[in-house]
Parts: sequence; C-alpha cells; structure tokens
Amino acid sequence: MAYRRSRLMEERLADNRERIVRAARHLVARGGFREAQIAAVATEAGLSTGSIYRYFPSKAELFVELLGKAAEHEIDILRSIADGEGTPSARLFAAVESFTRRALDGRYLAYAFIAEPVDPEVDEARIRHRRAIAEVLKSIVRAGIESGEFPDQNLDASAACLVGAFTEALIGPTAPSAEAVSDRERLVEQICTFCFRAIAGRDKASS
Repeated sequence: MAYRRSRLMEERLADNRERIVRAARHLVARGGFREAQIAAVATEAGLSTGSIYRYFPSKAELFVELLGKAAEHEIDILRSIADGEGTPSARLFAAVESFTRRALDGRYLAYAFIAEPVDPEVDEARIRHRRAIAEVLKSIVRAGIESGEFPDQNLDASAACLVGAFTEALIGPTAPSAEAVSDRERLVEQICTFCFRAIAGRDKASS
C-alpha cells in the first residue's frame, strides 16, 4: 500500500511539472518569455506561485526545460523528414521549409527559441538545441554528398551555417515589434532557396 501511495505521488508530481511547462509554453506562445512571469505561469497552471518554485527553483530553469521540450518536438519533425523518402535535395528543402513555416506560425515561441534576450543558462540551452538540429540536417547533407547531389564540403561547418542562416533570417519576421509578413510565401521560398543554394551550389530547379 505504501508503494502504491508513493507511485501515485510520483505521478502527481510529474503531472504538475508537465502542467507548469505546458502553461509556460502557452504564455510564451502568446508573448514571448517576458509574458511567462512566475505568477502568470502559476495562474495559467492553476497552482500557487510557491508550487512553481518547488518544481523550478528559478525562472531560468523553467525556460531551459521548456526550450528542451520545444526543441525535442522540432528535432522529431526534422528527423522524420531527414529519414523519409525523396532525394537529399528534396529532403533538405523540405526540412528548411518545415522549420520556417512553423516559426512564422508561432512567431513568439520561435523568437524565444532563437533570439529573445535571456539569462546565460537559457542561451546556452538554445545553443545546444541548435547544434542538435544541425546534427539532423548534417545527415541530409552527408547523403547528398554521397549521392553526388551536393559538392564535397565540411559537414559540421555546412550544417552549422545552414541552421545559422535560416534562424537568423527569421529573427526579424518573428520579433515582437515586427509587422506581419506581407508576402509569407515569398519569404519562405527565399529562405529555402538561399539555404539550398548554399549547400547544393545551384538552384533547386536545376536538380
């Protein structure tokens, strides 16, 4: 019986932790990290402010976990593209397009993930997650080199530059002060074309 109570307690604690992270994500999606103050997170999660601090001693720790879950979701999507069917050229274009469209759909969350000013430990987490994304894209570039679609190149440098290119291009359009993108499809196409050309050394139409 004591074991059962312990297990139920662990499940409740895990559920509360998930509620807190989910609440923080909802707030960040509405207005960035600045919107996710601890008191606001507590209200959104239906918990007391003190309860939040029992699970996350600092706001930075909460944001690090939130970023981790968001990055995990992104990486799962990109990995499914990287491991899917189609030529490396098609998969590379699709991966960049997929990330770009999701960023524009959730601009506040994207800006938080990419560039919103944060504590150093949160920024370090962002760097780790970008590197993880680069690792996924590196597998596509490697496949393209092996198939002869892409020229020989330094995989680590190319993947890092690729992630840097499309994330940097999204900072302006996703910034809280930015106006709505007037021609979203053209922006997506331009970002994808630039990234593809940088890796393949040619336009996609010629592949």
